[in-house]
Amino acid sequence: MKPIVRELIDAGVKDVRTDEPLSQHTTWRVGGPADLFIYPRSKDELERAMQIVRRHGLPWRVIGRGSNLLVRDGGIRGAVFKIGEGLDGLSIDGTRVVAGGGCSLIKLSRQTARQGLTGLEFAEGIPGTVGGAVCMNAGAHGSETSRVLTSAEVLLDSGERVVLSKEELGFRYRTSVLQGKVKGIVTEATFQLAHGDPQKIAAEMARYRDRRKQTQPLQYPCAGSVFRNPPGDHAGRLIEASGLKGYRVGDAEVSTQHANFIINRGQATATDVLALIDHIVRTVEERFGVRLKTEVQVVGEAEAPHS
Repeated sequence: MKPIVRELIDAGVKDVRTDEPLSQHTTWRVGGPADLFIYPRSKDELERAMQIVRRHGLPWRVIGRGSNLLVRDGGIRGAVFKIGEGLDGLSIDGTRVVAGGGCSLIKLSRQTARQGLTGLEFAEGIPGTVGGAVCMNAGAHGSETSRVLTSAEVLLDSGERVVLSKEELGFRYRTSVLQGKVKGIVTEATFQLAHGDPQKIAAEMARYRDRRKQTQPLQYPCAGSVFRNPPGDHAGRLIEASGLKGYRVGDAEVSTQHANFIINRGQATATDVLALIDHIVRTVEERFGVRLKTEVQVVGEAEAPHS
């Protein structure tokens, strides 16, 4: 990796690390190292880094705040791009809002609310980035990203920067073409909001914030909802009805506060979390005949190359 690191630094990509523990970059606080960790602070840096990574034939993936991500204990081979500071700009022009891919979704929802704009109230409390929200069509409280997004600028694996419309992004429940068909990194997203009553918007967001505090185990490292809701039901209800609240594997535990959350009680490993996920899936299927599907992305290798 040393020649690639030197090439990246010579190209002006300042923050480049090797064997970076991804447990420091995920909200679950688990996960092995990335062979190469690249934290670009501008679109130009990102493009230069992508060109070098592709020239060397390295596999790569992107992370934001790591809030919907489970990295296995062996870590990730190849390169990991972290999108955050420097790619987190935000501009508001009337009801049109443009946010960088690394912009905090909470920051976006709160700043637009202060401007009296409605449409992003649902994002209050979602701990991810705009880029992640676009990729997975993040949503809550009966709304989702695709309802207010008009387009996204994406740096493709080919190195080309394109703008994809909402239709081209192929949004469905908690997914988009960026999770399969199209490999790229969201650098910017454009939203169309509407004027609203600032007091009503603030009150609605306060309700969502209070509801999260009351129903979610925010005092522990976790990754939000682990499973997608099956049609016509809720994953949390099925897990709770299966008697799994409080069930543990190592330091990974089904939250007693919300059954669709798995918390890290301190020293959990990704192996613990995966074993618990598997147990939940099997138990719910045996009891209700419903096979739950994970909402979190599971990436990386089970073991490091030297193991």
